[in-house]
Amino acid sequence: MTAMAFSSAENSLGAAGGIPDGRKPASSTDGRRSLSYLAHFGLAEAPFGLTPDTDFFFASPPHREALDTLLYALESGEGFIKIVGAVGTGKTLLCRTLLAALPKRCRALYLPNPALEPAGILFAVAEELGLKLTGKESYYRVHKAIQSKLIALARRGTRVVLILDEAQAISLESLETVRLLSNLETEKRKLLTIVLFGQPELDARLQAIPQLKTRISFHDCLRPLEREELVAYLSHRMARAGYSLASPPFSPHAIGLLYEASAGVPRVVNVIAHKALMLAYGKGLHRAGWREMRHAARDTLAAKAVNRTARWALAILALGASAAVAGWLYRIV
Repeated sequence: MTAMAFSSAENSLGAAGGIPDGRKPASSTDGRRSLSYLAHFGLAEAPFGLTPDTDFFFASPPHREALDTLLYALESGEGFIKIVGAVGTGKTLLCRTLLAALPKRCRALYLPNPALEPAGILFAVAEELGLKLTGKESYYRVHKAIQSKLIALARRGTRVVLILDEAQAISLESLETVRLLSNLETEKRKLLTIVLFGQPELDARLQAIPQLKTRISFHDCLRPLEREELVAYLSHRMARAGYSLASPPFSPHAIGLLYEASAGVPRVVNVIAHKALMLAYGKGLHRAGWREMRHAARDTLAAKAVNRTARWALAILALGASAAVAGWLYRIV
């Protein structure tokens, strides 16, 4: 699709409901256009935003299994849990869903960007625990203060979990500090359960610290969506956004192309699907077809190129999508 054609469709929608990349400043006019876009598709809110929103969590088999593993490990007081997934497969959304699903007597210490030096890790944990420090305390004093607080919480029956997102960014020295925190325990159980969320590079880092790797009790790996799961994913997000029209918002051929272009990666799916709906709205259509999806994919840097010679494969994918689309109204809620 030409840049001029896509710009025209973007202007018809406005930035507030437009491309997730956010190329234009929002205005009151944009807001009204966004509302028109939502009304056009019978939506209460945008279904394919990039901000991790737990209301849109889709329990695909790997995500459901990982969440169940995490909740079980926390209940049993395991020391280390690791969740690995490639960029865009939903680690942060799973992490936030876990935070929302924690048992009442479980306290979470959440470090969304733990790329800190060892002392910084300790002070961040202390801050999450509510400890009042000047910042001038020694490593030993901070560690002792954390231990005393964890013991006090354990006596009250409170389990504490330290959750580190983007753990592949942690230095080896800081990972060693995290490992030492896992040593804190009573005669009965660990004082701290540690959950590492990271990209596949995290596994390579752990190879350098065998003492930590051998302590990981549970681990799971998030993968992209499979073809059948993609249809359910689209249905789920549209239903959560309030979609109420009788016909499916994507044609079977469009879904086949979306699967091919996104490789099933949820974040890429969101970007392309949003742009396809935007283009459909700009044309006055109530369903994004193969052309809208193709143009949206071409405008997305993370999308895989779909060659003309591969169109026969898309047709086969579309046959599978057709059966699933036929049951679109049986939405996953």
